[in-house]
Amino acid sequence: MTKKKWFENWFDSPYYHILYQNRNDDEAEFFMDNLCAYLKPSLASSILDVACGRGRHAFYLNKKGYEVTGIDLSQANISFAEQFKNKRLHFKVHDVRHIFKTNCFDIVLNLFTSFGYFETEQEHIEALKALQKSLKEDGVFVLDYFNTQKIINHLSPQEVKCIDDIDFYISKHIRDGKIIKHISFEHRDKKHIFEEEVKAFTHADFENLFAQSGFRVIKCFGDYSLNDFDVTHSDRLIFICKKVHV
Repeated sequence: MTKKKWFENWFDSPYYHILYQNRNDDEAEFFMDNLCAYLKPSLASSILDVACGRGRHAFYLNKKGYEVTGIDLSQANISFAEQFKNKRLHFKVHDVRHIFKTNCFDIVLNLFTSFGYFETEQEHIEALKALQKSLKEDGVFVLDYFNTQKIINHLSPQEVKCIDDIDFYISKHIRDGKIIKHISFEHRDKKHIFEEEVKAFTHADFENLFAQSGFRVIKCFGDYSLNDFDVTHSDRLIFICKKVHV
Protein backbone atom coordinates (compact mmCIF):
# COMPACT_ATOMS: atom_id res chain seq x y z
CA MET A 1 0.00 0.00 0.00
CA THR A 2 1.45 3.38 -1.03
CA LYS A 3 2.15 5.74 1.84
CA LYS A 4 0.14 8.95 1.62
CA LYS A 5 1.98 12.20 0.96
CA TRP A 6 1.97 14.86 3.68
CA PHE A 7 -0.54 17.01 1.79
CA GLU A 8 -2.98 14.13 1.37
CA ASN A 9 -3.05 13.54 5.14
CA TRP A 10 -2.91 17.14 6.35
CA PHE A 11 -5.41 18.73 3.98
CA ASP A 12 -7.96 16.01 4.73
CA SER A 13 -7.52 16.51 8.48
CA PRO A 14 -10.11 18.52 10.41
CA TYR A 15 -7.21 20.13 12.31
CA TYR A 16 -5.98 21.81 9.13
CA HIS A 17 -9.20 23.80 8.95
CA ILE A 18 -9.11 24.60 12.67
CA LEU A 19 -5.56 25.99 12.44
CA TYR A 20 -6.26 28.06 9.33
CA GLN A 21 -9.80 29.20 10.07
CA ASN A 22 -8.56 32.80 10.21
CA ARG A 23 -8.20 32.79 6.44
CA ASN A 24 -11.15 35.05 5.93
CA ASP A 25 -13.36 35.68 2.96
CA ASP A 26 -12.57 39.42 2.97
CA GLU A 27 -8.95 38.76 1.97
CA ALA A 28 -9.98 36.34 -0.79
CA GLU A 29 -12.60 38.76 -2.14
CA PHE A 30 -10.17 41.69 -2.05
CA PHE A 31 -7.63 39.73 -4.09
CA MET A 32 -10.22 38.50 -6.59
CA ASP A 33 -11.63 42.02 -7.06
CA ASN A 34 -8.17 43.39 -7.80
CA LEU A 35 -7.27 40.48 -10.06
CA CYS A 36 -10.48 40.81 -12.08
CA ALA A 37 -9.92 44.57 -12.40
CA TYR A 38 -6.46 43.84 -13.81
CA LEU A 39 -7.35 40.93 -16.11
CA LYS A 40 -10.75 42.31 -17.16
CA PRO A 41 -12.32 38.94 -18.03
CA SER A 42 -15.71 38.98 -19.71
CA LEU A 43 -18.62 37.38 -17.89
CA ALA A 44 -18.50 34.64 -20.52
CA SER A 45 -15.07 33.60 -19.22
CA SER A 46 -14.59 30.16 -17.69
CA ILE A 47 -12.22 29.87 -14.73
CA LEU A 48 -10.43 26.86 -13.25
CA ASP A 49 -9.47 27.16 -9.56
CA VAL A 50 -6.70 24.60 -8.99
CA ALA A 51 -6.23 23.23 -5.45
CA CYS A 52 -9.37 25.15 -4.54
CA GLY A 53 -9.59 23.94 -0.95
CA ARG A 54 -13.08 24.49 0.39
CA GLY A 55 -13.79 26.93 -2.41
CA ARG A 56 -13.63 30.44 -0.95
CA HIS A 57 -12.15 32.00 -4.12
CA ALA A 58 -14.39 29.92 -6.42
CA PHE A 59 -17.55 30.91 -4.51
CA TYR A 60 -16.79 34.60 -4.83
CA LEU A 61 -15.83 34.48 -8.50
CA ASN A 62 -19.07 32.64 -9.24
CA LYS A 63 -20.96 35.26 -7.24
CA LYS A 64 -19.36 37.89 -9.49
CA GLY A 65 -20.93 36.12 -12.48
CA TYR A 66 -18.22 33.79 -13.78
CA GLU A 67 -18.44 30.09 -14.55
CA VAL A 68 -15.97 28.45 -12.17
CA THR A 69 -14.68 24.91 -11.71
CA GLY A 70 -12.74 24.05 -8.57
CA ILE A 71 -10.48 21.01 -8.37
CA ASP A 72 -8.67 19.66 -5.33
CA LEU A 73 -6.98 16.42 -4.27
CA SER A 74 -8.85 16.41 -0.95
CA GLN A 75 -12.16 14.55 -0.97
CA ALA A 76 -13.10 16.29 2.29
CA ASN A 77 -12.58 19.73 0.75
CA ILE A 78 -14.58 18.89 -2.38
CA SER A 79 -17.40 17.32 -0.37
CA PHE A 80 -17.69 20.56 1.61
CA ALA A 81 -17.56 22.79 -1.48
CA GLU A 82 -20.13 20.75 -3.40
CA GLN A 83 -22.84 21.86 -0.97
CA PHE A 84 -22.78 25.18 -2.83
CA LYS A 85 -22.47 24.03 -6.45
CA ASN A 86 -24.82 25.35 -9.14
CA LYS A 87 -25.09 25.39 -12.93
CA ARG A 88 -22.05 27.67 -13.19
CA LEU A 89 -20.08 26.42 -10.17
CA HIS A 90 -18.60 22.93 -10.23
CA PHE A 91 -16.18 20.94 -8.07
CA LYS A 92 -14.19 17.80 -8.72
CA VAL A 93 -11.58 15.69 -6.95
CA HIS A 94 -8.50 15.81 -9.17
CA ASP A 95 -4.71 15.51 -9.01
CA VAL A 96 -3.10 18.55 -10.63
CA ARG A 97 -0.32 16.40 -12.08
CA HIS A 98 -2.81 15.02 -14.62
CA ILE A 99 -4.68 16.87 -17.36
CA PHE A 100 -8.18 17.85 -16.24
CA LYS A 101 -9.65 19.20 -19.48
CA THR A 102 -7.99 20.37 -22.70
CA ASN A 103 -8.34 23.88 -24.20
CA CYS A 104 -11.28 24.60 -21.95
CA PHE A 105 -10.58 27.56 -19.64
CA ASP A 106 -9.89 31.26 -20.17
CA ILE A 107 -8.19 31.62 -16.79
CA VAL A 108 -6.48 29.07 -14.55
CA LEU A 109 -5.78 30.06 -10.94
CA ASN A 110 -3.44 28.44 -8.43
CA LEU A 111 -3.76 30.47 -5.25
CA PHE A 112 -2.40 30.78 -1.72
CA THR A 113 0.77 28.67 -2.16
CA SER A 114 -1.03 25.59 -3.44
CA PHE A 115 2.06 24.49 -5.35
CA GLY A 116 5.55 23.28 -4.54
CA TYR A 117 4.35 20.15 -2.75
CA PHE A 118 5.97 17.48 -4.92
CA GLU A 119 9.32 15.77 -4.53
CA THR A 120 10.85 16.34 -7.96
CA GLU A 121 11.19 19.23 -10.37
CA GLN A 122 9.74 17.02 -13.10
CA GLU A 123 6.50 16.54 -11.14
CA HIS A 124 6.12 20.31 -10.86
CA ILE A 125 6.78 20.72 -14.57
CA GLU A 126 4.24 18.00 -15.39
CA ALA A 127 1.66 19.77 -13.21
CA LEU A 128 2.30 23.08 -14.99
CA LYS A 129 2.13 21.39 -18.40
CA ALA A 130 -1.22 19.88 -17.45
CA LEU A 131 -2.53 23.31 -16.48
CA GLN A 132 -1.15 24.81 -19.68
CA LYS A 133 -3.12 22.27 -21.68
CA SER A 134 -6.29 23.19 -19.75
CA LEU A 135 -6.09 26.77 -21.03
CA LYS A 136 -7.55 28.06 -24.25
CA GLU A 137 -5.09 29.42 -26.82
CA ASP A 138 -5.04 32.95 -25.40
CA GLY A 139 -5.51 31.85 -21.79
CA VAL A 140 -4.01 33.36 -18.65
CA PHE A 141 -2.45 31.49 -15.73
CA VAL A 142 -2.16 33.07 -12.27
CA LEU A 143 0.10 31.51 -9.64
CA ASP A 144 0.12 32.95 -6.11
CA TYR A 145 3.04 31.77 -3.94
CA PHE A 146 4.66 32.97 -0.74
CA ASN A 147 7.81 35.09 -1.05
CA THR A 148 10.40 32.47 -0.17
CA GLN A 149 13.19 34.94 0.51
CA LYS A 150 11.16 36.93 3.05
CA ILE A 151 10.14 33.73 4.87
CA ILE A 152 13.78 32.60 5.05
CA ASN A 153 14.82 36.02 6.35
CA HIS A 154 12.21 35.85 9.14
CA LEU A 155 12.20 32.22 10.26
CA SER A 156 10.94 31.96 13.84
CA PRO A 157 12.08 29.10 16.12
CA GLN A 158 8.58 28.48 17.50
CA GLU A 159 5.20 30.08 17.98
CA VAL A 160 2.11 28.87 19.78
CA LYS A 161 -1.41 29.45 18.50
CA CYS A 162 -4.35 28.61 20.75
CA ILE A 163 -7.42 27.96 18.61
CA ASP A 164 -10.61 26.22 19.78
CA ASP A 165 -8.81 25.25 23.02
CA ILE A 166 -6.02 23.52 21.09
CA ASP A 167 -2.43 24.73 21.50
CA PHE A 168 -0.68 24.43 18.12
CA TYR A 169 3.12 24.51 18.44
CA ILE A 170 4.53 25.71 15.12
CA SER A 171 8.12 26.04 13.96
CA LYS A 172 9.72 26.62 10.54
CA HIS A 173 13.09 25.56 9.16
CA ILE A 174 14.80 24.80 5.86
CA ARG A 175 15.50 21.20 4.84
CA ASP A 176 16.48 19.76 1.45
CA GLY A 177 15.45 22.89 -0.43
CA LYS A 178 12.05 23.03 1.28
CA ILE A 179 10.46 25.28 3.84
CA ILE A 180 9.24 22.92 6.54
CA LYS A 181 6.47 23.94 8.91
CA HIS A 182 6.36 21.55 11.86
CA ILE A 183 2.98 21.48 13.65
CA SER A 184 2.40 19.58 16.88
CA PHE A 185 -0.48 19.58 19.36
CA GLU A 186 -2.51 17.43 21.72
CA HIS A 187 -6.25 16.91 21.46
CA ARG A 188 -8.43 14.50 23.36
CA ASP A 189 -5.38 12.97 25.04
CA LYS A 190 -3.72 12.17 21.73
CA LYS A 191 -0.52 13.69 20.34
CA HIS A 192 -0.62 14.86 16.71
CA ILE A 193 2.29 15.86 14.48
CA PHE A 194 2.06 17.19 10.94
CA GLU A 195 4.58 18.79 8.63
CA GLU A 196 4.03 21.02 5.64
CA GLU A 197 6.82 20.69 3.07
CA VAL A 198 6.86 23.35 0.39
CA LYS A 199 9.66 23.91 -2.10
CA ALA A 200 11.65 27.09 -1.50
CA PHE A 201 11.07 28.25 -5.07
CA THR A 202 12.43 31.69 -5.96
CA HIS A 203 11.40 34.06 -8.72
CA ALA A 204 14.19 32.63 -10.90
CA ASP A 205 13.09 29.05 -10.17
CA PHE A 206 9.59 29.83 -11.39
CA GLU A 207 10.89 31.54 -14.52
CA ASN A 208 12.72 28.30 -15.31
CA LEU A 209 9.69 26.10 -14.55
CA PHE A 210 7.41 28.27 -16.67
CA ALA A 211 9.84 28.25 -19.59
CA GLN A 212 9.80 24.45 -19.60
CA SER A 213 6.00 24.26 -19.26
CA GLY A 214 4.67 26.56 -21.97
CA PHE A 215 4.16 29.81 -20.07
CA ARG A 216 5.51 33.32 -20.52
CA VAL A 217 5.50 35.66 -17.50
CA ILE A 218 3.90 38.99 -18.33
CA LYS A 219 3.70 40.52 -14.83
CA CYS A 220 4.76 39.81 -11.25
CA PHE A 221 3.03 41.26 -8.19
CA GLY A 222 4.03 41.18 -4.53
CA ASP A 223 0.75 41.40 -2.64
CA TYR A 224 -3.03 41.19 -2.99
CA SER A 225 -3.20 44.93 -3.71
CA LEU A 226 -1.17 44.07 -6.84
CA ASN A 227 1.83 46.19 -5.99
CA ASP A 228 5.03 45.29 -7.83
CA PHE A 229 7.07 42.42 -6.41
CA ASP A 230 10.01 43.29 -4.16
CA VAL A 231 12.15 40.33 -3.10
CA THR A 232 12.92 41.81 0.34
CA HIS A 233 9.59 43.25 1.41
CA SER A 234 6.76 41.57 -0.51
CA ASP A 235 4.65 38.95 1.29
CA ARG A 236 3.55 37.21 -1.91
CA LEU A 237 4.98 36.22 -5.29
CA ILE A 238 2.11 36.45 -7.79
CA PHE A 239 2.77 35.58 -11.44
CA ILE A 240 0.52 36.49 -14.36
CA CYS A 241 1.42 34.22 -17.30
CA LYS A 242 0.26 33.70 -20.85
CA LYS A 243 0.04 30.34 -22.56
CA VAL A 244 2.65 29.88 -25.29
CA HIS A 245 3.48 26.98 -27.59
CA VAL A 246 6.42 24.75 -26.64
